[in-house]
Amino acid sequence: MTGVSMSFGIPWEALLGGMLLGVSGLTLLAFNGRIAGISGIVGGLLKPRQSDVAWRLLFLGGMIIAGVISPLVGFTYPDFSSVSGGTSPLLAVAAGLLVGIGTRLANGCTSGHGICGMGRLSKRSIVATLIFMGTAFLTVFVRLHA
Repeated sequence: MTGVSMSFGIPWEALLGGMLLGVSGLTLLAFNGRIAGISGIVGGLLKPRQSDVAWRLLFLGGMIIAGVISPLVGFTYPDFSSVSGGTSPLLAVAAGLLVGIGTRLANGCTSGHGICGMGRLSKRSIVATLIFMGTAFLTVFVRLHA
């Protein structure tokens, strides 16, 4: 398979990835009664309950393993070096901290609200996702036109 393309063809990797995210979120909800929001999964490891640790570690381990083995089976990652514009490590850390603060304020991350919450038709998640996406669009616009 090839990397992400800006052509108007069907982005098969994105379609497959979206389907896998949906299936994994549904599976976790169906079999464990839990929402597949990454911030909540990681947060649960910071204050662990004995019965919660194993599935959280397996979920996160699966994400890491998938990222490591996907290039070995033919998937490629997009090259974002031309987009980043030489962002400094300090700016990247600050951006990460702001994302973490936003995650706490929104009571969840984009994966929890955008994939699982909207899939459950949660009004709070729909509003949160609209705010996430609106802020992303505005940020890109300002970044490209400033």
